[in-house]
Amino acid sequence: MTERREKLDLSPVDGFVMPEVPPFVKVDKPWGRFEQYTHNLPSTVKIITVAPGGLLSRQYHHQRDELWVMLDDGVKVELDDETFYPKKGEKLYIPRETVHRLATDEKEEVRVLEISFGDFDEEDIVRLDDVYGRAEQP
Repeated sequence: MTERREKLDLSPVDGFVMPEVPPFVKVDKPWGRFEQYTHNLPSTVKIITVAPGGLLSRQYHHQRDELWVMLDDGVKVELDDETFYPKKGEKLYIPRETVHRLATDEKEEVRVLEISFGDFDEEDIVRLDDVYGRAEQP
């Protein structure tokens, strides 16, 4: 069986247009397939778990772009002034300087795979609004 490689579908979610994204591929194998989100690029990977009713900071970053892969249904995403409810498996690319926030109204926790491209530093978070009192003061 030959391998089949194709680019992942990173179609806009409800009209949000994604700019340049790193090259992603889906590779079919005799045993199934794999999706490759980064290849030889500086990146940081983490799984964000949002507790039931949880709300992260409304924030942006100066030095990194992010790719979010929804691992569960029930994720609420704010990008700039728009709100989306992506389904499990959907992918969103968030360029640096884009205001974003994760939340869930669900009674179960939800998870998002986050792949950060660029210079990763937790101090590179500019919080605009935060229910835990961590927002930047003018």
